[in-house]
Amino acid sequence: MKRLFFLAVLFPSLIWAQHTIKGVFSPPEDYNVALLYKVTPTVSEYVGNSEIQKEGWFEFKLDSTAKKGIYRLVYAIPQEDYNFDIIYNGKESIELAFNSETGVDFIKSAENKLLASYTNSMSLVTQSIGNYFSQESQDTTALKAIFKTQRETQLNYEKAAKGSIALEFIKANKPFIPNKVLDVETYIKKLEAHYFDHIDFTNKTLQSSGLFQEKMLNFVFGMSSETKDDVETYKENIDLFCVKMKAAPIKVKRILLVDLWQQMADLGYEAVANHISENYLMDIAVALNDQELLHTLILYKDTSIGNEAPNFNVEVKENGKLVSKKLSDLNVAKNYIIVFWSSTCPHCLDEIPQLFEFEKKQEKGKVKVVAIALEDDPYQWKSLTYDLPSFIHVYGEGKWDNEIANQYGVTSTPTYFILNEKKEIAAKPVTFEDLKAFFDTEDKD
Repeated sequence: MKRLFFLAVLFPSLIWAQHTIKGVFSPPEDYNVALLYKVTPTVSEYVGNSEIQKEGWFEFKLDSTAKKGIYRLVYAIPQEDYNFDIIYNGKESIELAFNSETGVDFIKSAENKLLASYTNSMSLVTQSIGNYFSQESQDTTALKAIFKTQRETQLNYEKAAKGSIALEFIKANKPFIPNKVLDVETYIKKLEAHYFDHIDFTNKTLQSSGLFQEKMLNFVFGMSSETKDDVETYKENIDLFCVKMKAAPIKVKRILLVDLWQQMADLGYEAVANHISENYLMDIAVALNDQELLHTLILYKDTSIGNEAPNFNVEVKENGKLVSKKLSDLNVAKNYIIVFWSSTCPHCLDEIPQLFEFEKKQEKGKVKVVAIALEDDPYQWKSLTYDLPSFIHVYGEGKWDNEIANQYGVTSTPTYFILNEKKEIAAKPVTFEDLKAFFDTEDKD
């Protein structure tokens, strides 16, 4: 009976406490909680959270139902920016240390340590190749030796990782390794041509990791051209990447290209972002019946610089009477500033008077402000308009549900658009200082 009792007590612990993922964050005061996800090709499944102790320690207990594969540890917000991947093979516990400056260091876990060692070793060889070419050395024997070391390092790690999940990443990261000495221009061209040779876009383990995203961004932003500007280079690199990942499932393509589209949008490369959407993402959105994505892409394109601004009605005084007109029919200035604001927005109450003074200082016919107030109640707004008599005022009923704001993709106030005489979008300044800088530059030109 005693033995049976012992087994009854022990058995649940054998089921529920199989392995752990634990470690320490430093400096500890910078972190509050860690979140753990099991990553699949299309979604991240929440596993649990662990409060980070004052000494920086955290721990996750994995039960016997925890599947082997790729797990993602999130340590700050936004989650997509502050995370790292962990291989869990179902056979070993994992211990790590994370520092905000140096990154993650695996203390226990043969598989994760092996992959980290591979990455560091190959990085050192790549650095040696870069040093050789930057020094314009003519010692071809030395270059041959570096390439030999690179080839042997790759082979040795593939052998050491046999039968492990890490092997899939080691093989996918295999670089182009020449069999003979090449000049730097030829070598770079070969690197570009063979960049994706060993990446299997149908591999579910790789799909579940950040490897595809890392490779995509390194290729698109890293492969430069001396004869083309950034925009054309990025477009060309994106087209090449899309050819290489042709075999990837459509949902994986969506994830990667949405991320790339967002990066280009955030960096202000509107032409590149629209190239991605027009040539690839819109078709994907239609195929997946993803109406939200399709709407986002169309809205972004419609409000890109160079496009005619979305039209709406305004009221202007003509011969002492208020007359309703379309924005496109206005013919009173060389430039128009559309500002979305609100009488309940503190930043707006600070910047709108400054904008009024800015307009007053401009020569007649140069600038006209169209101020669209996103409001739930017209009374406070109406009283403020008397202090801004030169503006063309539009009452944006419904606040965030306002049709005009939705046409322009407005998500915060104040939001500025500068239009030229043809009502084409000339600039989208983020701040009032950016707005003033646009006109300062225009004056100098």
